Amino acid sequence: MNKLEFLFRWTHVFAGIVWIGHLYFFNFVNLQLQGKLDDAGKKVVNPHLMPRALWWFRWGAMATFLTGLIMFGQIYCYTPEIGWGANMILKGSEGLTDRARWIMWGMTFGSIMWFNVWFIIWPAQKKLLGGTAGDAAPALRTRAALASRINTYLSAPMLVGMLAANHAGMSFSYGALLTAALLGLAVIKTAYVHSTFVGQKV
Repeated sequence: MNKLEFLFRWTHVFAGIVWIGHLYFFNFVNLQLQGKLDDAGKKVVNPHLMPRALWWFRWGAMATFLTGLIMFGQIYCYTPEIGWGANMILKGSEGLTDRARWIMWGMTFGSIMWFNVWFIIWPAQKKLLGGTAGDAAPALRTRAALASRINTYLSAPMLVGMLAANHAGMSFSYGALLTAALLGLAVIKTAYVHSTFVGQKV
């Protein structure tokens, strides 16, 4: 089980790098690039760029999501020599452990992000790239952009939830969760502001 857990953890982290890396590429690099391109430039660039980037983006999200669920089952719902069921890492005498509560909030944020990728962003982009959006194109672009921005903001508190208890020894409280979320939002907002001006500084 330890070797399987390591395999799924490695895959989870690797896929997460692919997914979040592309999320940040879309929001901090490509968004600004698209604003500089005219319609002719977009017709040259996007057919080569977007399908490939979106493939890695959506399948990185799916692999991260699935391996995360598998790992949650392995770590929190299995006890060696006993079998499946809530173990002491998941529940103690007073209910859910701090570690479980942090990870479950991280999983909640991550699940929202995965849903946005597969059921909002990708369907919209598929219609836009395939030329089947028609008059709905502006609304699809707005909807996909909003979901992508939400995902970018959620990514920072999601990572806190994944790492806080196991790697920082943080006890859970809603105050700590709110603080982590606000700090994460501030970091992402700063990145958005910086991405607007970075091209002008090169």
